[in-house]
Amino acid sequence: MAYGFPLWVPLLLSVSVLAGASEFMFIGIVASGGNPLAAAAAGLLVNARHIPFGVTVRDLVGRRAASFIGCHIMNDESVVFGLSQPTHEQRKAAFWLCGAGVALFWPLGTLFGAAVGKLLPAPETIGLDAVFPAILLALVVPAFKSRTTLIRACSGTALSLASVPFAPVGLPALLSLFGLLARKK
Repeated sequence: MAYGFPLWVPLLLSVSVLAGASEFMFIGIVASGGNPLAAAAAGLLVNARHIPFGVTVRDLVGRRAASFIGCHIMNDESVVFGLSQPTHEQRKAAFWLCGAGVALFWPLGTLFGAAVGKLLPAPETIGLDAVFPAILLALVVPAFKSRTTLIRACSGTALSLASVPFAPVGLPALLSLFGLLARKK
């Protein structure tokens, strides 16, 4: 496994956390020598985005015991698919189907990645390390049509890059959020 972690660590994270950004942040911080508690706190901070999600989809997550499962499977994808449907019944079905699908296939993807990863050379030699940033860039480029969004994105990027040499691992990504305060003149 990458960074010397046994398979059970990313598998446990993929089942219990079910949020890729937080999982990757946790692994990255711990792998670079950071404290696991600090890594968990950083992951919780990243997952704070789920608070407004929860408010937005509160009628889709269910009641009582079902709400615990509904909250666990609440992720970017299930929220988007759930909210994009025209009727309440379709929104609820899309939320639960997508959330359950992610909850099932995310850990299976972890197992698959571990198996296939043993067969591949170092990811950076075949360009796999550039795939996810390229996908994210392709997803956000359309938003740059707005001048305000472009200014905020560039400000956040500059803040993050400027802090890399002296900030602890994980903090530059959080500092980039201050780019949201930038305004056009």
